[in-house]
Amino acid sequence: MQERSFSITYDYLCPFARNANEHVVSALKAGAPWDIHFVPFSLHQAHIENGEQDIWDNPSRSNDILALETGLLIREGYPDKFVDAHISLFAARHDKGGDITDENVIRDALTGLGIDTNKVIQAAKDGAGHEILKKEHEDAVDNYAVFGVPTFIVGDVAAFIRIMTRPNKDGQVSINTVERVLNLLANHPELNEIKQTKVPF
Repeated sequence: MQERSFSITYDYLCPFARNANEHVVSALKAGAPWDIHFVPFSLHQAHIENGEQDIWDNPSRSNDILALETGLLIREGYPDKFVDAHISLFAARHDKGGDITDENVIRDALTGLGIDTNKVIQAAKDGAGHEILKKEHEDAVDNYAVFGVPTFIVGDVAAFIRIMTRPNKDGQVSINTVERVLNLLANHPELNEIKQTKVPF
């Protein structure tokens, strides 16, 4: 298996971002030799109307990006804990049906991971992640025309790709799944859009 360097966007709101990021993390834990940058991308910001205040500049909507900024601050401050926190925040929303605008739901998701949860959540509430989130979101839009999650970015090529399956504790399945995506982007630039008319899942 070759070494890879790529990025993947995420927002904890999206079930397809959950699937793709789970596969990436599962593959990493199974030994995939990849250098990955997990890029926060706010779906709320992506749907802002012209003239509306940016999500990170609007105090009345700070809870809408609380989980995203909490995960981002964990990535920055606790890099060795990030992938577990990342998957746990997705699970809080999609497996447990929690409201991730609620700091108690976020706190519960991070319990037992060796993170000073109160400190990180308070920092997120105080806006400590605003500038990083804004920069990474806007860089993704400006440099790669990213419009949603999950978007895989390999070199100069970016593609929004929905993966319908989850790892189900099989790291090799995850490696194979992500390798197919990366090979598609690296080796088949002539392909622009593929969407099955019926999904057998």
